[in-house]
Amino acid sequence: TGTPAYVLPPPSLVWTAFGEVRPLLGAHIATTTTEALVGIVSGAAVGVILAVAVWAVPAFRRLVYPLLVASQTVPMVVLAPLLVLWFGFGLTPKVVVVALIALFPVAISTVGGLAGADEEQIDLLRSMGADRSDILRLVLVPSATPAFFAGLRIAAAYAIAGAVIGEWVGASSGLGLFLTRSQNSFRVDRVFVGVAVVAVLSVALFGIVDLLARLAAPWQRAQTGED
Repeated sequence: TGTPAYVLPPPSLVWTAFGEVRPLLGAHIATTTTEALVGIVSGAAVGVILAVAVWAVPAFRRLVYPLLVASQTVPMVVLAPLLVLWFGFGLTPKVVVVALIALFPVAISTVGGLAGADEEQIDLLRSMGADRSDILRLVLVPSATPAFFAGLRIAAAYAIAGAVIGEWVGASSGLGLFLTRSQNSFRVDRVFVGVAVVAVLSVALFGIVDLLARLAAPWQRAQTGED
């Protein structure tokens, strides 16, 4: 005997379910995408600021690095209810979840990029009278840009899922709410639709970040010999 459709629906039922809920998905997708984009931008911005501080002040590095690592040991499923309790059921707790997901890989990668800057180039620029802004623009930013986007790619892969986790706890719109309602209604076919949409959005966001990385660091593409 085959697996019951209510356990593992065939692709035909999933496609039919997609047709049924397609008018509803637009608003949910817009909500989740907004949360993911705002969260990843916020997390990346804070990550860069922390990376610069960690790189510039060794004592700050010893203080912040353990906290960054510790922040990744707390599951977001556990943290999300607390964020909802603190910030309510609006956009903020979902954005914070995504920002926390994005902050760690961006900060760690950017620190590595800054630390890997060519010291000889920095010394040469200093000998030519360059100030800090010149060194930042000509050496540090080009060195850290590929590493920054490497971390941002990782963040992009998990941003949509992070927003969905935040919506599971409490939301008025979003794919997390759609998945929760589908699960509570025992509509496994609609759950598969939601999972597929989350996957497509995650791949799309990753692709956008990858494109931005290619545009922002064309020299890296030339060095690796990519077409």
